[in-house]
Order: sequence, then structure tokens, then C-alpha cells
Amino acid sequence: MSENSTRFSAAPGTPPLVQLKGIAKYFPGVIANEDVDLDVLPGEIHALLGENGAGKSTLMNILTGIYQPDAGRIIIDGYAKTFATPVQSIAAGIGMVHQHFKLVQAFSVAENIHLGWSETPRRASAQALEARTVALAAKFNLQTRPAARISDLSTGEQQRVEILRVLARQARVLILDEPTAVLTPAEARELFRALRDFVSVGNAVIFISHKLDEVLEISDRISILRGGRKIATENTVDCNPRMLAKLMVGRDIVLADMRDRPAGAARVSQQPVLSLVNVSAVNDAGDEALHGISLDVHAGEIVGIAGVAGNGQRELSQVLSGMRAPTAGHILIEGRPVDGANAAAFAERGIGHIPEDRLHSGLAPALSITINAVLREYKKPPVSSSGSYRPAAAAMLAKDIAAAADVAIPDFGMPIRNLSGGNQQRLVARREMRIAHKVLIAAYPSRGLDVGAINTMLRYIVELRDAGAGIILISEELDELLNLSDRIAVLYEGRIMGVIDNDKVDIDQIGLLMGGRTQAREVA
Repeated sequence: MSENSTRFSAAPGTPPLVQLKGIAKYFPGVIANEDVDLDVLPGEIHALLGENGAGKSTLMNILTGIYQPDAGRIIIDGYAKTFATPVQSIAAGIGMVHQHFKLVQAFSVAENIHLGWSETPRRASAQALEARTVALAAKFNLQTRPAARISDLSTGEQQRVEILRVLARQARVLILDEPTAVLTPAEARELFRALRDFVSVGNAVIFISHKLDEVLEISDRISILRGGRKIATENTVDCNPRMLAKLMVGRDIVLADMRDRPAGAARVSQQPVLSLVNVSAVNDAGDEALHGISLDVHAGEIVGIAGVAGNGQRELSQVLSGMRAPTAGHILIEGRPVDGANAAAFAERGIGHIPEDRLHSGLAPALSITINAVLREYKKPPVSSSGSYRPAAAAMLAKDIAAAADVAIPDFGMPIRNLSGGNQQRLVARREMRIAHKVLIAAYPSRGLDVGAINTMLRYIVELRDAGAGIILISEELDELLNLSDRIAVLYEGRIMGVIDNDKVDIDQIGLLMGGRTQAREVA
């Protein structure tokens, strides 16, 4: 780990907190896990890496009692255990914070902490629960607002509540699934400090992530899964990003500069294909989130949107895709104004949208993979003919989209929520690219993807640009924006602070703009 912290030293002969021996899990047509061994030691942060669909989530679902293994043993503190339910896993000191939080939005922080907990007093006032929550937060060094409603908290604050819920139940092994995917850099640093404190007293963390740099920063050891099997376990000090990427995907990953156009690529159009003119918009709480934004995107170019999460990116992508009506200003598609919020009308005019929250904004979680894959085209031939839905044609189209997205699906009739987050993301991206004849709005398209899938996703976007579509790429990864964008606009507190040509980019200048400094001030 990069920061100095008190390291726990276990007594000689102390067994691992967790041992998984020969774990296997099979689903119809899929080997989710096979012959997986994993040791997690007291006082360590153990990272778990693997491609989307490598079996990481299945393995952790077995450890937490959500699934039962088809073969193998779970050993906790040297004793064999069987977890028929998550309750039994929690009682053994295993707690997991999932990528999609499980909090009750209408309840307070204190109510969520105490919900379903055997140690919650049977009769306790709101003030008493809040006082208990204050004590727990102080014990684990996790700042919270006990009286606040969950719906009023930032994503980082909600994650702290989830972690506090788990730790309050005496968890000694904390499993975190993509914990920084929705955090600002400052929130991620706070999380890392809390994790180091947690393991310094002999506890352990299993840290699932696709971000190689942060895994190298935070972990002590790294295990890599590929195709449901464990490939290696390495000490972090012996690893580097290229080595880990090759272990994950079985080949070298080359992230080339993608701004170069091949012969035959569409030229950048002289006139913008999509424009915002002095657009303002409010967020879900009714507060102004976008302030007088003007922005053009031309056919055949990629415009990157840089900025720390929470500065209006969600509202911007929704306005651009017709999901949110502006309160002022105008949206122009090929010079013609579009009024109001009508996502279907935007789609009809060739605007595709990869949303920030793929599961709830881009998909219907309970519906089948087939239905989700054809959502954008269910009214059109071949899926519909003379007003009638054709299931066989829908199934064929869904298979074509899955093949293009390189997602292996054993059963297209199962709910799409059963797919891994990365595979959901790839399906949504390919579906939206099919309709994005004019513009693709891509909000964090590589979020939750492994390094190989990120490279593939970005090449999809470049191919769409070369075919003549305009791209708006919203990302927190500055390297990603620099690698793809022709121009970069910086968003801060709902305002465009400046737009910079990528061939004239100054990293320090972008950093200043992200912090609220304007180009005019910099020139002055």
C-alpha cells in the first residue's frame, strides 16, 4: 500500500480469516467458478481482479451465502462452514457492500443502520437510534449524518452508510464490489483511509475492482480470475499494470492513441449536428444543475466532457438525450429546434444514449435480455410488422446485438439483471450505437469494464465516429478523454468553464478548470 499505516502482525500459526478450497459453481451452459482456491489473511487488503464474467461476483456470492457451491469448502478461522443464507455468513463475520446499494431511500441513515439488526432496541426513539449511529460512526471513523434521509445523501455518503451497516454487525471480512466506481477522487481517498484503519486491527478486505492503478495503491495481494478459474495470486509490490492486464485477459492490451482517422473515415462536418444554446436545467430536487450551457458537436468528432462527478454530468446527458427538459435555452438537431423532453423523439432523430446508471436508466432489470436488447427497435421491422410484435425476429436481433457486444448469454429469456454489470454495459452500448445515426451521448461508457473490455468499448466509439456520427463522451478518466477526444469541455458546478482543442491541451489548465477557474482568468 502506498500510504504508511500501522500494519497488523498475526501470531505464528494464525490461520487465514477466509479459505476457499476447490470452489465450483455451474449454471446452464456456463462455468461460473471451477476449482478456485483463495486465502484471505488477517490484516490484509486482498484485491480480486478479472474480466467481466470471470466469476468474481459468483465467488463472493458463494462466500456470502447468496449461492451454494456445487463443489468445494469454505473455511473461516480454520473451521469448515456452510452458509445456507446470507444471515449465516454475516453471523460468521463476512459482510459485503454491493455495487448497487441496498438502502431504503425514504428512511434516515440511523434507521437504515438499525434495520433488520438483532441488536436494535425493540423500543427506541429516533434520537436514540441517531445517538447509537453517532457512536458507531466514531468507532469506525466513518462520517455520517444520522438524521438525514438516504435520498438526500451523495453517492459517497450512501456508500459510507452501507459500510457502517456491515461493520456494525461485527464483520471482520469486508467485501467491496467496485467501491470507487461512483465516488469522487476525494471520496475515494476517504474510503481508502477507512479501509486501512479497518485492517490495521486484524480484519481483512476483499476489494473487487477493474481499476488497476487503485488496486496497486490500496492492496497487499492480488488474485486474478479468468474464465471462472484462479490464474494467480501475487504480492502487490511485485505487480505492474501491464502484467495484471495480461493476466486478466490472457493477452497484451495496447491502448493506442485513437484520435487518428483511417482512410475513408467521415470528415468532421462544418455545421454542428447537435447544439445546446444557453441551456439551463434543474435536477430531481428542483435545484438548478445546469447554468446557461452552450455546446456544439459536429458529425465525425468526439467532444469530451471532463469534470469531477456530481457537477451536472447526469443532467447534461439527460438533456442531450431528451430525458430531461431544459428550463431555459434551446436544443438544436441539425439546426432545427427540439422543445421539451421526449427521449423517443430524440431516438427517432438518431440520438443514442449510454446512460450513467445503466441498470435503472438504460434497462428494465426484471425483463428478459431479449426485450432489453430490442427496446429501441421494437416498433420497427423486423421486430414488428403491421403493428404486431414478432418474438422470433426479436430473438434473432437480440442474438446479433449480443454477438456484436461479445457477450456470451446462455439464456436470452432470463432477466437482464442476472448479467454482470460489465455485460449489461456492453449490451446497452451496442444497442444504442445501432440507433445513433447522428449523435451518441456516452456517459461513463467504460465504467465497470475490465481493461480488455474498455479497449473494445472505446474502439466501438471510434468506429461510430469514423462512420460519421458525433460523439459526446462524458468521463472522469482524463487519460480516456485525451486518448479519444478532438475537443474537451470542462464542466464545473453546471457550467462549461472552457473548451480546449486536444492538440493544444494543457493538463494543468484542465485541472484548474475542473476546480472552477475559467480560461479568461488563466489568460489574465
